Amino acid sequence: MIHAVLIFNTSGVSRLTKFYTPLHQSIQSVVQKIFSLVSTRPAGLCNFLDAPELEEFLGFKGDADERWRVVYRSYATLYFIFVVDGAESELGILDLIQVLVESLDRAFENVCELDLVFHFDEVHHILAEIIQGGLVLETNVEEIDVSVQEAARARKDSFASSNPLSLGGSGLGPRGGNMKTPLGWLTGKLTGVGAR
Repeated sequence: MIHAVLIFNTSGVSRLTKFYTPLHQSIQSVVQKIFSLVSTRPAGLCNFLDAPELEEFLGFKGDADERWRVVYRSYATLYFIFVVDGAESELGILDLIQVLVESLDRAFENVCELDLVFHFDEVHHILAEIIQGGLVLETNVEEIDVSVQEAARARKDSFASSNPLSLGGSGLGPRGGNMKTPLGWLTGKLTGVGAR
C-alpha cells in the first residue's frame, strides 16, 4: 500500500503532501524526517531505502517484510517521494513516479515548482486520478490526461454557466433558450435594438 506521496524542493519546502494512513505525530515532523533521510543520500545510491525511523510517525510494522520504505526520485529541484510498505514493488513505484511526472508535464507543459504552488488543486486532481486510498487506479498517461482535460472543461463550463457576467459561456440559458451576455443586453438597450 502507498502510505504517503510527498513532493518538496531541495530546500525541504513541501509542495504536495498527501497521506493515506493516519499519522501519530504532526505532518511537519514527518516531512522533515523524510527530507532528512532523502536529502543526505549521495546521488550514486539507489532511489529506495528502508526507513525504520518512520515507525514512530506512521506506526510500527512487526514483520520484517512489512517495513516502511521510502521510494524517491529527484527531478531538477524537486523530490517526488512515495512512502510504501513491503507489499509494493520499489521498481513499480519508480515507474509510478514517472507516470505522475509525465502527467504533470502534460497538464502544465513542462511542469515546474511554481505550477505546483499556484495550481495545487489540479495537482491533487491528477494525483487522485492515479492513486485513491493508497491504491493505484490508473497508470496510463493518456487516460489520465483525457480525464484531467474533461474535468477542466467541465469546470470551465460550470463557471461560465453559473456566472452572469461571464462572456465566454455557451450562449444558452438554463432552459435552452438564447441568453444574452450583460454587455450584449446593455448595448441593445443603448442602441434600441431589440426594444419591444
